[in-house]
Amino acid sequence: MTLTTTWRRSLESVALPMGAVLSALVIFGVFCALVGANPLAVYASIYRAAFGSWSAWQNTLLRASPLMLTALCTALPARLGLVIIGNEGALVMGGLAAVLVGLALGSSLPGELVLLAMALGSLVAGGLWIVVAGALRHYRGVNETISSLLLNYVAIALMNHLVQGPLRDPAFVSKPSSFEIAPAAWLGNLPDTRVHWGLIYGLVASALAYILMQRTTFGFAARTAGGNVRAARIAGLPVGKLTLAVCFLAGSCAGLAGMVEVAAVQKRLNESIVSNYGYAGILVAFVARHNPLATVLVSVLLGGILASGGILQRSHNLPDATVMVFQGIVFLCVLYSESLYGRFAVFQEREVQAEGAAVVG
Repeated sequence: MTLTTTWRRSLESVALPMGAVLSALVIFGVFCALVGANPLAVYASIYRAAFGSWSAWQNTLLRASPLMLTALCTALPARLGLVIIGNEGALVMGGLAAVLVGLALGSSLPGELVLLAMALGSLVAGGLWIVVAGALRHYRGVNETISSLLLNYVAIALMNHLVQGPLRDPAFVSKPSSFEIAPAAWLGNLPDTRVHWGLIYGLVASALAYILMQRTTFGFAARTAGGNVRAARIAGLPVGKLTLAVCFLAGSCAGLAGMVEVAAVQKRLNESIVSNYGYAGILVAFVARHNPLATVLVSVLLGGILASGGILQRSHNLPDATVMVFQGIVFLCVLYSESLYGRFAVFQEREVQAEGAAVVG
């Protein structure tokens, strides 16, 4: 592969997602105009709420932290050719496991050890949850997209059952919630900020995922199997084990996001943990082209959009859910852009273009 070819493909992988985002901006601007708001003023408000001050940056990073982790739940299996969208379910199961471990240990151990046990529990719970979808795909041929989506509803139903039953704190009448984990097991903030340590978890996980998938034999084997399963089997690669391993790692990342939400934000488990970070992580993964490092930047951008909901309501009389409309438009545009890869001559090798012209001629 020549340098020219590499640059062409790299440019295509950047230009098409950026084009999709710009198209979404235009469509969202039309939407704002139709509901009586000034699109330029709305965009200015979004920027100020997301990046206009240090306080705004902290709000953005708070929302970006879980997105970095949930995005990996889709990005890693995509390298194996799997489309996993069970991020929300793995996040919920991770949060549930973290609460169970936290309540079981209580104050019997130092806070650091309880946090470590909660993290391990969430990693295992989230990982095993997505392994179910991977196993169904590999052993029974069940579509992993459908099975992982349905597992989201199972996880949420299980969480609601436990929170409204055995784990319910009777002090919370209007909003069923679990008992609170011990204060020693709370996940603190970074020095002199309102941003919790979950941001560091997300950054470290993204870096480790990139190294694993791009710089190790395991990652090479996974990418090979993702490119051609039949060829991978002929070459003797353990496709089944690769599928289960990648799904476990992917689910573990989303499960860790659930633990962070419990230990750093909620301090207990309730329906608030279902805050669409899992589904937003799918969008992050697709915009980032399933590149673990790129998910960091995209998470910050989307986190800024999510952080601007309040100011849109106060300044422009737009519902807080307007940012969800924006997110949905971006998702649709990005999905459409996926169908455009390889269709623009400027991004193709000249030899391929000449061959195509000869065939037409």
